[in-house]
Amino acid sequence: MSRPQGEKTRRRFGGTTSARSAMGGECESPSRRAWTESISSMKLTRLALFMAAMMSSAFATISLASDDAGTEVASPIYGITIPKGYRHWELVAPSHVPGFDELRAILGNELAIKAYRDGTLPFPDGTVIAKLSWKHVPSTEFNGVFSPGPATSVQFMVKDPKKYASTGGWGFGKFIDGKPTGEEEHKACFACHEAHAHGHDFVFTHFAP
Repeated sequence: MSRPQGEKTRRRFGGTTSARSAMGGECESPSRRAWTESISSMKLTRLALFMAAMMSSAFATISLASDDAGTEVASPIYGITIPKGYRHWELVAPSHVPGFDELRAILGNELAIKAYRDGTLPFPDGTVIAKLSWKHVPSTEFNGVFSPGPATSVQFMVKDPKKYASTGGWGFGKFIDGKPTGEEEHKACFACHEAHAHGHDFVFTHFAP
């Protein structure tokens, strides 16, 4: 018996429909289609997870950079800039000066804290001491209690005996809203420290136990 014309055609051009599908033809079996869709879904899931991880890392980096940022605007005379990360330094001591309506905290970098703890004087080259000041604001919750209000200024002393030989080895910088104050104010810095803290390497603050 002669074969049907349709079967002859299939044999001549590559076999049955399922065989042609396995070789990349136009038709796919249901099982191959499901496998292909599964692989595509896995790839999309991995891509989505990768993009989410990258975005999370970027946001974390941006957050850390903004929280930890310093400034390149330098103080007059001494050229001091706000150090990056100073808000993470250790506390040396709180400070209060009569006549100034402020609450203050003195911080130090690693060299400063080590010198304080070891009782090292003079302070080593590279020491940086920061003074943070806030308005002295009465608490609205507790009568007679005061809390830090808006920031008023941040000040720095940087030890560099060669660069600042004429001012006891210290450079000074005072900043308000991230901007340095004027030259006249900076001219008065060392004279005040020399008059009142000469015996403590020109540093007012002693380490709080």
